[in-house]
Amino acid sequence: MPTLLPAYDRILVDIKNYVFGYEATSERARSCARLAIFDALGCAIESVAKSTQCRSFIGPIVPGTTIPDGFRLPGTSYELDPVKGAFDLGALIRYLDHNDALAGADWGHPSDNLGALLAVMDWLSRAATSGRLVHRGPPLTIDTLITAVIKVYEIQGCLLLRNAFNAVGLDHTILVKLASTAVVSWLLGLSEDQTLAAISHAWMDLAPLRVYRSGSNTIPRKGWAAGDACMRAVQFALLTRTGQPGAPTPLTMPRWGFYASIWRNGAPFTLPKPYTTWVVENVFFKVMPVEGHGIAAVQAAVVQAQRMLHRGLLDPVKDIHRIEIRTCAAAHLIIDKNGPLHNAADRDHCMQYCVAVALLKGAAPEAGDFQDGSLYASSQAVEDLRAKIKIRPDESLTADYLDLDKKSIPSALAIHLTNGDVLEEVLVEFPLGHVRNPGTHAAVVHKYRQNLALLFSRSEIEEIEKIVNSGGDRNVSDLLDLLVRYSYTKL
Repeated sequence: MPTLLPAYDRILVDIKNYVFGYEATSERARSCARLAIFDALGCAIESVAKSTQCRSFIGPIVPGTTIPDGFRLPGTSYELDPVKGAFDLGALIRYLDHNDALAGADWGHPSDNLGALLAVMDWLSRAATSGRLVHRGPPLTIDTLITAVIKVYEIQGCLLLRNAFNAVGLDHTILVKLASTAVVSWLLGLSEDQTLAAISHAWMDLAPLRVYRSGSNTIPRKGWAAGDACMRAVQFALLTRTGQPGAPTPLTMPRWGFYASIWRNGAPFTLPKPYTTWVVENVFFKVMPVEGHGIAAVQAAVVQAQRMLHRGLLDPVKDIHRIEIRTCAAAHLIIDKNGPLHNAADRDHCMQYCVAVALLKGAAPEAGDFQDGSLYASSQAVEDLRAKIKIRPDESLTADYLDLDKKSIPSALAIHLTNGDVLEEVLVEFPLGHVRNPGTHAAVVHKYRQNLALLFSRSEIEEIEKIVNSGGDRNVSDLLDLLVRYSYTKL
């Protein structure tokens, strides 16, 4: 008589049930998902156009290789297998730290997952059209892509709201891997049992250490960590499709499971809400390339810079004695950095650097302001201002940050001048990009159009928008065909 395997862990079953059973029909959620798709594609094009470092590792591993029916990587003419394609697009979306985000006990970037979704859907569509495979999953249309976006956002977001992976030294990209594995399995046409097996591999694979986001170890890997998670997700789903079994209790197994061996006190995860469409409707769009917890402080700094200008104070280094910033505990933990900053990845994750640049410019930092060749990267004025900034966590701001009914991403900034005056505190609770900021939608539309315009004409952008906004039954490959460019393809 065959041995019966134990039932799968409840967390895995709930995710599988949501992916296969939930009807994501909310028009508000679907509208938000469309905006998220545009924003992510714009971020990818921005990386292709502006980052030589990111361009150095995208494309086929063996130069010149093409894949029959391969995924068309946006902004290039590469035709890639879905595993490398997921890595490359995930990295392009994330690399300049400009894609959307969600705050909770941990922090994550839900659009990271689009690397996996688009790579798999485009490859499947082309291969099914050519007859190389028979597709048994959902239709490979824009409508299906929108549903997939809603579901990966929800899985990743709900799990990070109350579970701090960073508190045990793990990177939040574990949740990209998890969400993408679950939804890619559905897109591939795997059964519910196969999807459970694939999800179990995501948990067994665990997460990288978040050391590459911290202190002197902050390196560009933080920009391709999401691509790595997307790649692994696609790989697990494809391996499961070949018949690889899963492990039913990767979380709850005594001694060896995730809870017992890694998680704090062996307690199970906390989920404050059921999986619906909440996350995509509440995601934070980053309208400036600054680590998300720092955007409110940057906006406050721009206001203070204007106040100084109106007083005729033109030299922030000379005129400022001290800068005090109140913020949430997560911001204090993640981006309060003193000492040398070693690269762009280090600088855009330093609140002091971002605020100093904003005060000197009188405007928000741009992607180029973090690069090694930037005037600000070697500026003594930036270093002098950084030394004058004191950041402290505030209990009330932290409570508002964690409150699901408010979800502010707040910072308050006051400036003490050398003449003894004080520029009263500027508190920003809902910075531009937050769902409760009335200027967010227009700012995101402006951002993605500006990014797409780096490589595409106005008429091409209008056609891209038309397919996503009103071409629900159009094939995803029709969208990817519009995003092909030859400018940045390695020979």
